Amino acid sequence: MESVRYLDLEPQYDAIRTEVLMALEKICESGKFAQGPATTEFEAKFADYCEAGHCVSLNSGTSALHLALRCLDVGPGDEVITVAMTFIATAWAISYVGATPVFVDIDPSRRTMDPAKLETAITAQTKAIIPVHLYGTPAEMDHIKAIADRHGLPIIEDAAQAHGARYRGKRVGQVGQIACFSFYPSKNLGAYGEGGALITNDTSIAQRARSLRDHAQSHKYLHDELGYNYRMDSFQAAVLGIKLKRLDAWNAARAECAAHYAELLANSSYKLPMNPPDSESVWHCYVIETPERDRVRSVLNDAGVETAVHYPVPVHLQKAYAHLHYKPGDLPITETLCQHCLSLPIYPELSKTKISTIASILLELCGRERRRENRLM
Repeated sequence: MESVRYLDLEPQYDAIRTEVLMALEKICESGKFAQGPATTEFEAKFADYCEAGHCVSLNSGTSALHLALRCLDVGPGDEVITVAMTFIATAWAISYVGATPVFVDIDPSRRTMDPAKLETAITAQTKAIIPVHLYGTPAEMDHIKAIADRHGLPIIEDAAQAHGARYRGKRVGQVGQIACFSFYPSKNLGAYGEGGALITNDTSIAQRARSLRDHAQSHKYLHDELGYNYRMDSFQAAVLGIKLKRLDAWNAARAECAAHYAELLANSSYKLPMNPPDSESVWHCYVIETPERDRVRSVLNDAGVETAVHYPVPVHLQKAYAHLHYKPGDLPITETLCQHCLSLPIYPELSKTKISTIASILLELCGRERRRENRLM
């Protein structure tokens, strides 16, 4: 059979190649490579797309999370509650400001922060909450916000995988004080290198973030606090502006892929991702669960189908956070998902034929397992 890449960006580039090269040539001719007009233009477009007052473009999603915490004055001695089912950058940002990450478990269906576990984790040292919109599906923000409001805590939405997702009809980022995005090349809205942004409706937060990303300059060569070189370069902004016009169509195509997987695998033994009725997922990843994850992945690989695992080791059990003294079993739902999760190929150009082929292999594996169990009975 024809091989299937986990992610194939070539068809996307073919569709926008001429427009991208023209935009990059224009920047080369202008000589404005760092935080130039292209970044300002993208910021305005992305803020409008996200239905937010301000967008601050940055060099990565990790930087966005870092600056979000700086803008909320989170620091040493503080605690920030988040989930361990995420890319480790969510926790890095908390550590960068000298605070302590506190991990809570996830809901087994939604795979995002379990509000029932959130409130019990709040202490006098808690200064912020970071829910993660994992795999492109929004967290249960109404319940999370109600708890945050009761305790007077700000929310930072980690929307690194959720560009364009909606929760109760609104784009993600509308509930928290700040939302952070990554534009890593594999994302639904991906740059041709590194990139990130934060959005907010708070003008003072936006102003401070813009200062912090540019060495905290109040005026040229005058620095009022510790700052960073977190600026987005003009090439990435130009590429993102071109892609943003197509993002909704690409997300809709991803949703069609997810629906096709769900239809074909509906009666299988695999646990399929839920599509919450209160949300519109953008399906950054299509993740099934099976106790036989490694064996299933090996069979798919032998058949020429690339897969991925997001993520094999939860953050609370990473060696880098051993000093926090979490143990296996502390977050059972998170740990089970890490052991069982398997990300199948999903991108706008993925054909139904290839999805059907992948599903056929998965269903054949289910059939083999049933036959084996029947023989043992």
